[in-house]
Parts: sequence; structure tokens; C-alpha cells
Amino acid sequence: MSKRDEMESVIRRYFEGCNEGSVDKVASCCAPDAIHYFPPGMYGGAWIGGRAIGEKWAAAVAQLGSQWALERVVVDVEANSAVAEWTHYKTKQGTVLRGDEWYEFDASTGLICEIRAYYASPQARDLQRLELEGFDYAGRGYSVEPRAGDVDR
Repeated sequence: MSKRDEMESVIRRYFEGCNEGSVDKVASCCAPDAIHYFPPGMYGGAWIGGRAIGEKWAAAVAQLGSQWALERVVVDVEANSAVAEWTHYKTKQGTVLRGDEWYEFDASTGLICEIRAYYASPQARDLQRLELEGFDYAGRGYSVEPRAGDVDR
């Protein structure tokens, strides 16, 4: 199996674990110290630890009737990263949430070490910065202010 196929397989197994409410299956896809970032005010901030991520999604399945459809996966082998587009059905609430997540993989283990979630939703009018809560944009080399002509940095 190619590295690309292995990375996509980990993401697909992660979503299977989420849908099954299987803490162990989700945790087996993640590094022990993996972190899952969310938009501001979502789920109490970032979740830290592969097992904690599994526990939170298992609780969502039990409490909200959560089920996910994995719509698309794109893998960048050289960067050890991937992006997945998904639909989250909260069946007990009758709501649908669409979004995507950026996955970073640990090069030595092939496990997910970071997930950054982006949701399709209206802008929060009370916030001036609509960013992932707790994510170090500046420290990771992301732009933090506009610069004329800055397309490719």
C-alpha cells in the first residue's frame, strides 16, 4: 500500500470509529498527544489526546445521534498532511453541519497528530477574528495581517 493510501486509510478508519462511537478505534488513528482544534466557542476549545478525541466523539454519537459522511479526501504525501470534506448529521437535533478538516500526520508513526476543523456557517458578528481557538497562527508562519500583493507569501 502506498503512503498516500495509508494516510487516506487512517482518515477513513478515523471516521468509521467516529460513526461507531468507538473510542479505541478513533484513538488508534491518533498520536497519544494529538490535538483537535475547533472554531471559537465550539466544544469547549481544542481537544487534546487521541483517547480524549475518541471519548468526545463517542459522547456526540450517544447524546446527539452524530453520524458523519466522509465526502472527499485529498492527501499531500510530501507534507504529511491531508484534507477531508465531511457532513455531520446530528440526528437527535435534526441538524446538519458541513465542513472540512486539515490533518497533520506524524511522519514516524503515520498517525494523525493534529486536526483543524473548519465549518460552513455564517460569520459570528460579535467576533473580530474568526480563527481556530488556541491555534498559533503566527508561530506556524501564517499571515496575521493583510499585506498588499501577498498571494503566495
